[in-house]
Amino acid sequence: MIHSDSLSLKLEKVICNILIMNKKEALEQLWTALYPTDDQTRLKTFLLQLDTREHAVNTEPSDWYKQAVVYSLYVDLYNKNFAGLSHKLDYLQGLGVTCLWLLPILDSPMRDAGFDIRNYDLIRHDLLGLEPGFERKKQEEVFGGFLHEAHKRGLRVIFDIALNHTSDEHPWFQQAKSSAENAFRNYYIWSKDPTLYGEARILFKGMEESNWEKMGEWNYFHRFFNFQPDLNYRNPDVLLSMTQSLLYWQSLGVDGFRADAIPYLWKEEGTDCENLPKTHLIVKFFRAALDYVKPGTMLLAEACQKPQKLVKYLGGDECHAAYHFPLMPQIYKALALQRAEPVIETLSPEVTPPIPDSAQWFTFLRCHDELSLELVYVSEEDRKFIHESYCREPEWNFRLGEGISARLANLMNFDDKRIALAFSIMLSLPGTPVIYYGDEFGKENDQNYYKEMIALTGKNDTRFLVRGKIDWKKRETQLADPTSFQSKVFTRLQQLLKIRHQHPAFGHGALEFVRLKTKNGEPASEVLAYRRTINNDVTLIVQNLSEKSIEVELSCIKNKMTDLLTDKLHPSSVLMLQPLSYHWFACS
Repeated sequence: MIHSDSLSLKLEKVICNILIMNKKEALEQLWTALYPTDDQTRLKTFLLQLDTREHAVNTEPSDWYKQAVVYSLYVDLYNKNFAGLSHKLDYLQGLGVTCLWLLPILDSPMRDAGFDIRNYDLIRHDLLGLEPGFERKKQEEVFGGFLHEAHKRGLRVIFDIALNHTSDEHPWFQQAKSSAENAFRNYYIWSKDPTLYGEARILFKGMEESNWEKMGEWNYFHRFFNFQPDLNYRNPDVLLSMTQSLLYWQSLGVDGFRADAIPYLWKEEGTDCENLPKTHLIVKFFRAALDYVKPGTMLLAEACQKPQKLVKYLGGDECHAAYHFPLMPQIYKALALQRAEPVIETLSPEVTPPIPDSAQWFTFLRCHDELSLELVYVSEEDRKFIHESYCREPEWNFRLGEGISARLANLMNFDDKRIALAFSIMLSLPGTPVIYYGDEFGKENDQNYYKEMIALTGKNDTRFLVRGKIDWKKRETQLADPTSFQSKVFTRLQQLLKIRHQHPAFGHGALEFVRLKTKNGEPASEVLAYRRTINNDVTLIVQNLSEKSIEVELSCIKNKMTDLLTDKLHPSSVLMLQPLSYHWFACS
């Protein structure tokens, strides 16, 4: 008699083999579409190499990222290195974090916070606590040990990888610039005519004047800083090299990748060089290769685009998730206006199209960059209003008014109630929330780090204001004092995260806005309220965006309501909302 566990294991292996065959066929088809004249010799060698890898059967939830709470950090700025970060894992677990997003950790000259990668297969030696020139085996021992400690606590780990460009110190570029005949020349984009790709916008307005950088008789193309030459994906070797790097880190146990700047991967003359069809084919190739070896390794799209374009990166064969860039500025607009409409309108189907069931939005209040106000996804009117409402210091200005370089605490004038309200909105709306390191205790802009990085990079990049190191001795003293600003912010956030983990509706559930009225029957436009529902898990979120008290009618709510923040039954059909307050109810 065959044991049922043995049958299940055999069935899993059969299913896994079928999936592998399908992914292999997908890789072949994608390659042909990208490189129709290639003889596929390189592809066949690559597929043979894939076959020698151990193919994992994913026995865990394939959509783990939906219920996650992500915490983004720079390892060195957070606590020096991976050993230091390992010492803070219990703190992060206690906060309610379930996934770490490591901002750039790969080898880099650090002129752009590590997004200028010098070697895709090496971690910076200082983060590993090793001397330069370390052996690969030692890297795998140190980084693998960190991954083991994180996974032991139920913490997933993803990290940044810039797929669009390298540092100009990358060995490929060092070879490429040596001569036009060099074998690596075609890894990058060169032209004697700097008007090529003239419709591609300049992304770093105010810091770069052109997408071309002159080098002798030639120019090389770059969408970001001039020391970050763009890769040339028309060269099949580039695609294979980048895919091999993803597979290497996957083999060490990394749970996913934040794919930086993916809309710009493929360039074509006569276009804006963004979101082109072959860009999507490249992303599909990455996904198919990762799924071929280990399904469930997440690809997170970093694409500053309108939702209508972003959704094209989401689905079963591209990215698992993408940042909802337009939502973030509209939360700030709603708080400044003291009106719910900006958030409601942004999440309407007209602005945010439906996404596949397997996909997820990632939401955030602040990140490693500026409060972005790119005209790609905000109107000129909104850009102007938000900028005037929040950019209170000249040095916060970024990209000539298309961004604000300021931390959450600075933007909210160090008002712990306003910060908590902003977290309440982000944590209860659809999507996987991202918390930027230090925001859990109201970290402020770092003037010293900003000045230090200007001196190092030669670029007045005000985004360095929102970075900086954490003085843990100082912060631990602040957090130990329950009356401190830092402790109040931390405690409120920790409470919300604890509740969020208890209700799958927040990660997986449907959204239904509820239009509440005052006792006088007038629309309570200052109140942002909605239901989150999945199966029998129903929550009602009611938030007062104004600085005045509002009494609202709840007679439209037929359920029994328990306030999840106090664990008490709400006794009446009227709710008095204090200024900048929020209530999370369980409905039964």
